[in-house]
Amino acid sequence: MMNKLMIATRESRLALWQAEYVKALLQEQGLVVELHGMTTRGDQILDRTLSKVGGKGLFVKELEMALAEGRAQLAVHSLKDVPMELPEGFELAAILEREDPRDAWVSHQYESLEALPQGACVGTSSLRRVVQLKALRPDLRIEPLRGNLDTRLRKLDEGGYDGIVLAAAGLMRLDLASRIRGRFGLEQMIPCAGQGALGIEVRSDDAELVALLNAMTHEPTWLATQAERAVSRALGGSCSMPLAAHAQWVDGDLVLDAALGDGENAGRALLRTRVRAAVRSTAQALALGEQAAAALHERGAAGYLPAC
Repeated sequence: MMNKLMIATRESRLALWQAEYVKALLQEQGLVVELHGMTTRGDQILDRTLSKVGGKGLFVKELEMALAEGRAQLAVHSLKDVPMELPEGFELAAILEREDPRDAWVSHQYESLEALPQGACVGTSSLRRVVQLKALRPDLRIEPLRGNLDTRLRKLDEGGYDGIVLAAAGLMRLDLASRIRGRFGLEQMIPCAGQGALGIEVRSDDAELVALLNAMTHEPTWLATQAERAVSRALGGSCSMPLAAHAQWVDGDLVLDAALGDGENAGRALLRTRVRAAVRSTAQALALGEQAAAALHERGAAGYLPAC
């Protein structure tokens, strides 16, 4: 039996909250759990957008190294940061129930995106958010915004932006919901795959731990996020691309919305699709995601995808 579990985690305040949350769940099962805090390359490189330095996988690789070397047995991730293809020997053993997946509008002076004056400055380093913001307000000046959640809020407070866009889930988890002026509806801005959910990664050969964590999985969130991640995977998700994908349960069916923009031309019209199916298994969820990707290809996705 497992005597003690070590959780590999980034050291940002949000990442530590997430790791502590999983730690508490495991402790409820009588396990001894500690945290192994780490600083990843994604945390260190703040002067360039993620799409130019290797993508969100920069937040994950060092944690995987800790698993491979036995310094930790599991890693807790924001699922939206987890690459669509994991290295051989690793797997997502659990996905926990999702918090609010929507993007949040944060601003001192302006109550909404619509209230911004012409040419206002909005901060985000997400290509997905950039192309959707440009679709809503082509006049806006979108400026890079990197760093952890507290750093991004501080940059807003210092007057560098008229408003910024952040994940609502992170603000809520850190008791910062009061900073949210509004949440974007799906008709305005579709979240990225996995947004708001936590994923727990382990070595595939740790069968006892895999079984333990499998039992913690929230099945509706698992199926929804599997469909979302399948869209990116089918479109060649190893490359950075402004893709949005979000699935929600409606009358027992899974409804998947997806949108693709052009990373080289943020003002280009978005490609959008919505697909729906009765989903009861992972295979059906993956098939729904692949259906959405095929629909985007029918709309001309090949001309939007970067050369990899």
